[in-house]
Amino acid sequence: MSSRRTLWEEGRQPGRLVTHTAAAVALLVVILDLALTDDITWIFDVAFVLLCLASALTVRPRDFFMVGVFPPLLMAVTIVILAVVARGSVADERDGLVQALVSGLAHHAGALVTGYALTLAVLALRQVALRNSGRIRRRPASRPRQAHHA
Repeated sequence: MSSRRTLWEEGRQPGRLVTHTAAAVALLVVILDLALTDDITWIFDVAFVLLCLASALTVRPRDFFMVGVFPPLLMAVTIVILAVVARGSVADERDGLVQALVSGLAHHAGALVTGYALTLAVLALRQVALRNSGRIRRRPASRPRQAHHA
């Protein structure tokens, strides 16, 4: 009898596919948000958090690290791109690139912290579920070193 996979065991997509897809969707959301409001609003923030959550649920276990470091990189790259092409959407038009990055990250810190925390929590829960189901092996406990007598 085969056991049914839980939500925590389902993700099977390669990390590269997951991160590229999430980045593309984030770009589409940014374009939509700018078209609707001329600014990056709560629409992007909500989409960012949902993208982080979806990424953590769909990635295969061997690529947990890639998705685990992805949220801050996605946010930073998004803000930098916006600071270059539409600075007024993330900062004051007169701000330099670094100041625009800092302002953009500050304005969207809530989404970044929430998305990152959810990502790490989901990946941790998936790790525990996979270990408990026997789908991944536990690391062997290291044995204490024995003293050598001369």
